[in-house]
This record gives sequence, C-alpha cells and structure tokens, in this order.
Amino acid sequence: MQEHYYELVVKVSSEHELFADFLADTLPIGFEETDEGFIIRSEEDLDTIKWGIEQFSEALQKALGRPIEIECTQTKLPNNDWIASYKKSIEPLAIDKFYIHPTWSDNNPKLINIVIDPALAFGTGHHPTTASSLRAIAKYVQKGDRVLDVGCGSGILGIAAMKLGAVVDACDTDPISIENAIKNAKLNGLEFHAIWEGSTTNLDEKYDVVIANIVADVLIFIANDLKKLLNENATLILSGILDKYEEKVLKYYGDCEIIERITQDEWVTLVLKKERKDNNDK
Repeated sequence: MQEHYYELVVKVSSEHELFADFLADTLPIGFEETDEGFIIRSEEDLDTIKWGIEQFSEALQKALGRPIEIECTQTKLPNNDWIASYKKSIEPLAIDKFYIHPTWSDNNPKLINIVIDPALAFGTGHHPTTASSLRAIAKYVQKGDRVLDVGCGSGILGIAAMKLGAVVDACDTDPISIENAIKNAKLNGLEFHAIWEGSTTNLDEKYDVVIANIVADVLIFIANDLKKLLNENATLILSGILDKYEEKVLKYYGDCEIIERITQDEWVTLVLKKERKDNNDK
C-alpha cells in the first residue's frame, strides 16, 4: 500500500444527477456521493479527472443556458487504508427480485444476487434510473429472450437480464465501460453473447427486449435505430429521462404504446411496445 492517496472533493450548486451520470460513465474507479457533490479517491493523481469535470461543467452550462457553481479541491492525504473506509460506504441494495451487492458482501439467499465491483464501475443500482430499469427488467424480461443493453456502463442491467435466463448483447461508446461490463459479468459467472464498443447504427439484429438507460437527448437521437431492432411485440425500456423531458422524448416514439411509467424522484423510465400495424394499413 502506498504511503499517500489523493482525494478530490467536488461541490456543485445544481444538476447533481447529471454530474453523477457523467462520473458513472467516465470514471474507471468508484466515487462517493455527498449532499454537496462527490468525493473521488485514488492512489493516482486526479488532475486529469478534475480537468474533465470542469470541462463537463462548462459544456453543461452552455447546454442549459444557466450558470453552475463548481468547486474541485484535490488533497494528498496519508493512506490510512481509505479503501477499507470506502468499502464500508457501499451498501447492498434490494430492488424487486434482485439483490445488488459489492464483492465483499454476502449473497442474499432469498433474492437473485448480482455482484458488482464499484472499483470497476459505479453502476451499483443506487441511481434512480438504474433502479427503475432493474424493476422493468424484473417484470418484462423472460427466460430465453434476446436482449440488447445499449450504453451498458457497468453491465448491471444486462447481467440482471442474464440472471433471468435471457441471452444478452451489449454495447457502449466508452471502452472502459465495455471492459468493466465484461469483468462484472465474470464476477457473476456470466458472459455476454456479444459486446462491443460503439453504437447500434449498423446493427442488423432483432431483439425481444431493448434497454437504453442513457439521457433524453441521446434517446431522441437514436430513436429510429432502437425501434428498428425490435421484434414483433418486443419491449423497449427507456431510462435516464428527467420528468421535464419526458414529452420531448415521447414525440420521437409516437409509434410506440406506453405500457408502463416507472418514476423515482424526478426520473422516469418508460416501458414501450411498438404498435402493430393493421393488416389493411399500407
């Protein structure tokens, strides 16, 4: 163990959830959420991560058209086994029939266990969009289904589907996420049927369930790509949608029927089915 470690304390005045999504998608390590922001710890210098957060903040302010106050403070501290302290802060979580827990916690014999190593990626189910997506998966994914997880991150949603007996493909534009998803699947004794770095643009496959837990603007941008991947009577699970953007997203999925809305805090997960055309329609 090194004598010192680095701690980056990030304080943000607003848009806490968007910063959390950004960190979850980009960090190769876990992080701790606080009331004011986030704490990132590593035995490596965190200057590059600090710069990335500041760049994201600038881009977000331009996109939203309003200021966001941000403060990033990095400190070099004596290494008094901060990893042990960090582990204590990650609590197991029961969501519907699933029990998500870190590698150092015991299984729950009454639920379907999903092991996620937060040191690999932060997708542990604590974020509302992940939690509501898991609830949708628990209800709509059946054994033998072909499932695609778009923007897989830590791989937790695809792993949940595999635990239910589905055959799962996954993709993400971030190579670190792909690496972490593969590792997390192995922790659960599972393997993705196919997993790749990139999008679904040129994918020539059909699925029974397509899951996309991303952000509203991306869901709009890839709407046609997602819908063309659906088998007849397939289910489309869209998450990562702030409630104020729900109507905006639904305009691009007007040919789909809303089966269920799952809400948590200000976030919405939509379960859709593509409407079948009448045989007399041309």
